[in-house]
Amino acid sequence: MRMRKKKHRDARIAARADLYFDGSFGMPVFLEIGCGKGGFICGLAQSYPEYNFVAVERNPDVMVLAMEKAAGLGLKNARFLIADAEDLAAHFAPGQVAGIYLNFSDPWHKNYQAHKRLTYKTFLEIYKELLIPGSRLIMKTDNYNLFKFSLRSLSDNGFQILSQTCDLYSSGFPENNVRTEYEEKFISQGVKICRLEASYSFISGTNVMPSAFL
Repeated sequence: MRMRKKKHRDARIAARADLYFDGSFGMPVFLEIGCGKGGFICGLAQSYPEYNFVAVERNPDVMVLAMEKAAGLGLKNARFLIADAEDLAAHFAPGQVAGIYLNFSDPWHKNYQAHKRLTYKTFLEIYKELLIPGSRLIMKTDNYNLFKFSLRSLSDNGFQILSQTCDLYSSGFPENNVRTEYEEKFISQGVKICRLEASYSFISGTNVMPSAFL
Protein backbone atom coordinates (compact mmCIF):
# COMPACT_ATOMS: atom_id res chain seq x y z
CA MET A 1 0.00 0.00 0.00
CA ARG A 2 1.34 3.41 -0.98
CA MET A 3 2.20 5.61 1.99
CA ARG A 4 0.46 8.97 2.09
CA LYS A 5 2.58 12.07 1.82
CA LYS A 6 3.75 13.09 5.26
CA LYS A 7 2.69 16.49 6.51
CA HIS A 8 5.49 19.06 6.11
CA ARG A 9 7.68 16.26 4.76
CA ASP A 10 10.14 18.41 2.85
CA ALA A 11 10.61 20.83 5.72
CA ARG A 12 11.12 17.95 8.12
CA ILE A 13 13.78 16.44 5.87
CA ALA A 14 15.47 19.82 5.51
CA ALA A 15 15.54 20.13 9.30
CA ARG A 16 17.65 16.96 9.39
CA ALA A 17 20.09 18.07 6.71
CA ASP A 18 22.98 17.13 9.00
CA LEU A 19 21.94 13.49 8.58
CA TYR A 20 21.84 13.56 4.79
CA PHE A 21 24.62 11.63 3.05
CA ASP A 22 26.78 13.87 0.86
CA GLY A 23 29.50 11.40 -0.12
CA SER A 24 32.03 12.54 2.47
CA PHE A 25 30.87 10.42 5.39
CA GLY A 26 34.01 8.43 6.07
CA MET A 27 35.18 5.24 4.41
CA PRO A 28 34.16 2.54 4.34
CA VAL A 29 30.42 2.57 4.96
CA PHE A 30 27.88 -0.19 5.46
CA LEU A 31 24.91 0.30 3.19
CA GLU A 32 21.26 -0.67 3.58
CA ILE A 33 19.26 -0.41 0.36
CA GLY A 34 15.59 0.16 1.10
CA CYS A 35 15.62 1.18 4.75
CA GLY A 36 11.92 1.73 5.32
CA LYS A 37 11.27 3.49 8.63
CA GLY A 38 14.88 3.01 9.74
CA GLY A 39 14.59 0.45 12.50
CA PHE A 40 17.36 -1.77 11.14
CA ILE A 41 19.93 0.89 10.27
CA CYS A 42 19.35 2.71 13.55
CA GLY A 43 19.72 -0.54 15.47
CA LEU A 44 23.05 -1.26 13.79
CA ALA A 45 24.32 2.28 14.31
CA GLN A 46 23.40 2.13 17.98
CA SER A 47 25.12 -1.20 18.50
CA TYR A 48 28.28 -0.35 16.54
CA PRO A 49 29.14 3.35 17.03
CA GLU A 50 32.64 2.78 15.66
CA TYR A 51 31.30 2.09 12.15
CA ASN A 52 29.52 4.28 9.60
CA PHE A 53 26.16 3.34 8.10
CA VAL A 54 24.20 4.77 5.17
CA ALA A 55 20.54 4.03 4.53
CA VAL A 56 19.13 4.45 1.02
CA GLU A 57 15.41 4.81 0.39
CA ARG A 58 13.65 6.15 -2.69
CA ASN A 59 10.42 7.11 -0.91
CA PRO A 60 10.85 10.42 0.95
CA ASP A 61 7.65 9.86 2.92
CA VAL A 62 9.30 6.82 4.48
CA MET A 63 12.77 8.33 4.71
CA VAL A 64 11.63 11.25 6.81
CA LEU A 65 10.55 8.79 9.50
CA ALA A 66 13.94 7.05 9.42
CA MET A 67 15.81 10.34 9.67
CA GLU A 68 13.69 11.49 12.59
CA LYS A 69 14.25 8.16 14.32
CA ALA A 70 18.02 8.57 13.99
CA ALA A 71 17.84 12.17 15.20
CA GLY A 72 15.78 11.14 18.20
CA LEU A 73 18.42 8.58 19.13
CA GLY A 74 21.22 11.11 18.69
CA LEU A 75 23.08 8.90 16.22
CA LYS A 76 26.31 10.32 14.82
CA ASN A 77 27.24 7.37 12.60
CA ALA A 78 24.14 7.05 10.42
CA ARG A 79 23.37 8.98 7.25
CA PHE A 80 20.46 8.86 4.81
CA LEU A 81 20.13 9.17 1.07
CA ILE A 82 16.95 9.52 -0.99
CA ALA A 83 17.82 7.75 -4.24
CA ASP A 84 17.06 4.81 -6.48
CA ALA A 85 19.35 1.79 -6.22
CA GLU A 86 20.18 2.08 -9.91
CA ASP A 87 21.80 5.48 -9.20
CA LEU A 88 24.12 4.36 -6.38
CA ALA A 89 27.28 4.77 -8.47
CA ALA A 90 26.58 8.49 -8.64
CA HIS A 91 26.75 8.76 -4.84
CA PHE A 92 29.43 6.25 -3.77
CA ALA A 93 33.01 5.82 -4.87
CA PRO A 94 34.35 2.44 -6.03
CA GLY A 95 35.43 0.45 -3.01
CA GLN A 96 33.66 2.73 -0.53
CA VAL A 97 31.14 0.13 0.64
CA ALA A 98 32.15 -2.53 3.18
CA GLY A 99 28.86 -4.40 3.22
CA ILE A 100 25.35 -4.29 1.75
CA TYR A 101 22.07 -5.20 3.43
CA LEU A 102 18.91 -5.99 1.46
CA ASN A 103 16.06 -6.39 3.93
CA PHE A 104 12.61 -7.47 2.73
CA SER A 105 12.99 -5.89 -0.68
CA ASP A 106 10.03 -5.71 -3.05
CA PRO A 107 9.86 -9.18 -4.68
CA TRP A 108 8.33 -7.89 -7.94
CA HIS A 109 6.33 -11.09 -8.40
CA LYS A 110 5.80 -11.11 -12.16
CA ASN A 111 8.48 -12.58 -14.43
CA TYR A 112 8.51 -9.47 -16.60
CA GLN A 113 9.35 -7.45 -13.47
CA ALA A 114 12.50 -9.44 -12.68
CA HIS A 115 14.76 -6.58 -13.80
CA LYS A 116 13.42 -4.48 -10.91
CA ARG A 117 14.52 -6.93 -8.22
CA LEU A 118 17.48 -5.67 -6.20
CA THR A 119 19.35 -8.92 -6.84
CA TYR A 120 18.93 -8.74 -10.63
CA LYS A 121 22.20 -8.78 -12.57
CA THR A 122 22.21 -5.07 -13.40
CA PHE A 123 22.04 -4.17 -9.71
CA LEU A 124 24.68 -6.75 -8.84
CA GLU A 125 27.06 -5.12 -11.30
CA ILE A 126 26.59 -1.82 -9.47
CA TYR A 127 27.23 -3.46 -6.11
CA LYS A 128 30.41 -5.14 -7.38
CA GLU A 129 31.77 -1.75 -8.40
CA LEU A 130 31.11 -0.24 -4.98
CA LEU A 131 32.03 -3.14 -2.68
CA ILE A 132 35.45 -3.70 -1.23
CA PRO A 133 36.59 -7.13 -2.49
CA GLY A 134 35.91 -9.71 0.19
CA SER A 135 33.00 -7.81 1.71
CA ARG A 136 29.52 -9.24 1.96
CA LEU A 137 25.96 -8.83 0.83
CA ILE A 138 23.35 -9.98 3.32
CA MET A 139 19.73 -10.43 2.38
CA LYS A 140 16.61 -11.25 4.39
CA THR A 141 13.19 -11.87 2.89
CA ASP A 142 9.88 -13.52 3.61
CA ASN A 143 9.43 -14.32 -0.09
CA TYR A 144 10.77 -17.77 -1.00
CA ASN A 145 10.58 -17.18 -4.75
CA LEU A 146 12.67 -14.02 -4.45
CA PHE A 147 15.09 -15.93 -2.27
CA LYS A 148 15.53 -18.68 -4.88
CA PHE A 149 15.91 -16.11 -7.64
CA SER A 150 18.53 -14.24 -5.62
CA LEU A 151 20.60 -17.32 -4.88
CA ARG A 152 20.72 -18.12 -8.58
CA SER A 153 21.38 -14.56 -9.69
CA LEU A 154 24.18 -14.02 -7.19
CA SER A 155 25.86 -17.30 -8.11
CA ASP A 156 25.60 -16.51 -11.82
CA ASN A 157 27.12 -13.07 -11.40
CA GLY A 158 30.34 -13.57 -9.50
CA PHE A 159 29.17 -13.86 -5.89
CA GLN A 160 29.95 -16.80 -3.65
CA ILE A 161 27.09 -17.98 -1.42
CA LEU A 162 28.55 -18.31 2.07
CA SER A 163 25.41 -19.29 3.95
CA GLN A 164 21.69 -19.67 3.40
CA THR A 165 18.62 -20.64 5.37
CA CYS A 166 14.91 -20.73 4.65
CA ASP A 167 14.02 -20.59 8.35
CA LEU A 168 16.25 -18.08 10.07
CA TYR A 169 14.81 -18.43 13.55
CA SER A 170 15.17 -22.20 13.58
CA SER A 171 18.77 -22.17 12.39
CA GLY A 172 20.59 -21.24 15.58
CA PHE A 173 21.12 -17.69 14.43
CA PRO A 174 22.84 -15.45 17.05
CA GLU A 175 20.71 -13.29 19.29
CA ASN A 176 22.39 -10.06 18.12
CA ASN A 177 20.48 -10.14 14.84
CA VAL A 178 18.96 -6.69 14.29
CA ARG A 179 15.34 -6.96 13.20
CA THR A 180 13.49 -4.70 10.80
CA GLU A 181 9.92 -3.52 11.31
CA TYR A 182 8.75 -6.00 8.67
CA GLU A 183 10.68 -8.77 10.36
CA GLU A 184 8.99 -8.14 13.70
CA LYS A 185 5.59 -8.31 11.99
CA PHE A 186 6.37 -11.51 10.11
CA ILE A 187 7.75 -13.22 13.21
CA SER A 188 4.56 -12.39 15.12
CA GLN A 189 2.58 -13.99 12.27
CA GLY A 190 4.71 -17.13 12.22
CA VAL A 191 6.13 -16.36 8.77
CA LYS A 192 9.48 -18.01 8.03
CA ILE A 193 12.36 -15.68 7.22
CA CYS A 194 14.89 -16.57 4.53
CA ARG A 195 18.44 -15.26 4.78
CA LEU A 196 21.54 -15.49 2.65
CA GLU A 197 25.07 -14.22 2.93
CA ALA A 198 27.21 -13.81 -0.17
CA SER A 199 30.63 -12.41 -0.95
CA TYR A 200 32.04 -10.83 -4.06
CA SER A 201 35.66 -11.79 -4.82
CA PHE A 202 35.81 -13.66 -1.56
CA ILE A 203 39.36 -14.08 -0.27
CA SER A 204 39.80 -16.08 2.89
CA GLY A 205 40.90 -13.86 5.77
CA THR A 206 40.07 -10.55 4.06
CA ASN A 207 36.44 -10.12 5.08
CA VAL A 208 35.90 -6.54 6.24
CA MET A 209 32.42 -7.00 7.71
CA PRO A 210 32.70 -7.58 11.48
CA SER A 211 31.33 -10.95 12.49
CA ALA A 212 28.86 -9.30 14.87
CA PHE A 213 27.03 -7.89 11.84
CA LEU A 214 26.48 -11.25 10.15
